[in-house]
Amino acid sequence: MTARYITIDWGSTNLRAWLYQGDECLESRQSVAGVTRLNGKSPQVVLAEMTQGWRNDKTPIVMAGMIGSNLGWKTVPYLSVPIQFSAIGEQLTPVADNVWIIPGLCVSREDNHNVMRGEETQLLGAHQLFPSSLYVMPGTHCKWVSADDQQIHDFRTVMTGELHHLLLHHSLVGAGLPEQAVCPEVFNAGLKRGIDSPVLLPFLFEVRASHILGTLPREYVSEFLSGLLIGAEVASMSHYFADQQTITLVAGLSLAARYQQAFNAIGRNISLADGDTVFQAGIRSIANAVASQSPAYRYSSRY
Repeated sequence: MTARYITIDWGSTNLRAWLYQGDECLESRQSVAGVTRLNGKSPQVVLAEMTQGWRNDKTPIVMAGMIGSNLGWKTVPYLSVPIQFSAIGEQLTPVADNVWIIPGLCVSREDNHNVMRGEETQLLGAHQLFPSSLYVMPGTHCKWVSADDQQIHDFRTVMTGELHHLLLHHSLVGAGLPEQAVCPEVFNAGLKRGIDSPVLLPFLFEVRASHILGTLPREYVSEFLSGLLIGAEVASMSHYFADQQTITLVAGLSLAARYQQAFNAIGRNISLADGDTVFQAGIRSIANAVASQSPAYRYSSRY
């Protein structure tokens, strides 16, 4: 009989769970009980509630994300990059009977200190479905990851999403603004400015000055700022990763469209990979190995 298993994506603010029988998803559930929103409950209790009716003692659960951080169930050690893709699923951390957490990745050198949790599972799936030498993973903290067909070589983080939120909601740039609206033309104007002038610090205050002086409509400040930040990120990081020939963008539809515009503007072709699809491919490859008691599973159970 095909093995049954459960996969979990447990982040800071959300929790998603899937019940699988082999490659077939039988049911999925989601909750706002991220690791920062447990409301006094332990992760063990939240997990039991989330998977009620799904499992017996032999049903394995494999989890990824911030559940493995110092805010979660247990601090799971980072694996150091460079690292083989295959090693990610071979060094799981057990936290309960038949429950494992996937490790994050880290870089610690004089010229680069970086960590990730959750994205490594997306990377594993993206590597399987979209082999590339560079993966760009937009979000609150965008990851740029260099790789080959066997190994993750290096990665960098750009705080584009968080910086957009902070400037718009917690700085003078966004003070006193009305509800924001979508405007592709204004986004494109910001994108061009960011690509042409990727050193941002001298230009950020101009965003505020522009809407005060009436040259930037106040309801479109978010759009201009988004374009400015994404343009600067793509221009500067593409120069840093100039040797990578193939690029895969791992994102949801909205962010993917914006980053694709930025890459098109600098003349780079990219492949698009849906973030949820590659996450599921990555975590299922690990969970299948656990459920079938493969060598990787036996190794991880002793880790």
